[in-house]
Amino acid sequence: MNEAKAAVGRLGEQWVHFHAMRLRDSLFLWVGAAPALASLAVAMCSPRDSIPVAASLLGDPSDTASACLAQRLASKTKKQVFVSYNLQNTDSSFTLLIENRIKEEMMAFPEKF
Repeated sequence: MNEAKAAVGRLGEQWVHFHAMRLRDSLFLWVGAAPALASLAVAMCSPRDSIPVAASLLGDPSDTASACLAQRLASKTKKQVFVSYNLQNTDSSFTLLIENRIKEEMMAFPEKF
């Protein structure tokens, strides 16, 4: 059964939309300011490595924001995680705000993740 969770919030000076879908054995997360799927990455835990493996599936492979966020979430959830990070602001402090907001949602609505 799929569960979905959508949220919007203001982080700094920017409105950010979040949409998470819990799938059977994985999680899909979309983060953006406008309805677009410009990038997509996947990450999953590996029994051979402590850091989840990640790959870019869509978009510019040199833009690692989706893959890095997918890795951190895969490590936290122990699930296969698909992430589409579609924000122009990839400053590390801003992405930390995004990640903290996602963690808040995970704590508040664990059944959606």
